Amino acid sequence: MLVPLYEAVHERLGVGPGTRLLGLDCGTGLALLMAAARGARVAGAEADHARVELARTRLPDSVTVASGVPEDGPYDVITAFHAADRTAFGPDGLTRAAQRGTAVVLAGWGPPERCATEPLLRLADRLADRRPSPRADLGALAVGAGLRPVGDGRVACPFGYADEGSAVRGLLSTGVFDAAVRASDPSRVEKEIGEALAPYRRSDGTVWMPNVFRYVIARVP
Repeated sequence: MLVPLYEAVHERLGVGPGTRLLGLDCGTGLALLMAAARGARVAGAEADHARVELARTRLPDSVTVASGVPEDGPYDVITAFHAADRTAFGPDGLTRAAQRGTAVVLAGWGPPERCATEPLLRLADRLADRRPSPRADLGALAVGAGLRPVGDGRVACPFGYADEGSAVRGLLSTGVFDAAVRASDPSRVEKEIGEALAPYRRSDGTVWMPNVFRYVIARVP
């Protein structure tokens, strides 16, 4: 679903041969795979061990994915595409493998009114019996990590699914509903998600949710 975001960032930063790129919270490695296809030398860090194993099955042997930040930096580009909602490595992780001038990319959800998935995020909070998390200020995150913001952008990333069942499984796989599943009956969580998807079902049974993601580019001073 986030391929347009990855492509926009890679293109804007000129990721290609000669680029050394580190992906923080890299998940199962799709963004790394795309950067490697452009000729970059890439590595990833992911705290979830199951995602690390999945990433290792889809990436070339030359790509290192570990549960901690690799120590073989520095890197020219560091990406944190889930900086707004999954910050396993904290501000220190953004700069630990950087050098002066390294580009650091932070990304997350765009404005709530531009994200059809926003009601599902609030549903996840309600089912987990927690307060809704405020939308992270990516620029403030960058400054708090000692970085200097130099640019930003917005990218349309629609979430499309073949049917309601696929949409429910896809949303559960993001991890957004993990706390809700732990706090409630999993079947109830699935039922609530299905009901919340009603406004996004199309006449052919597919589910289409337009979303906008935002990214900020910062540099290590």
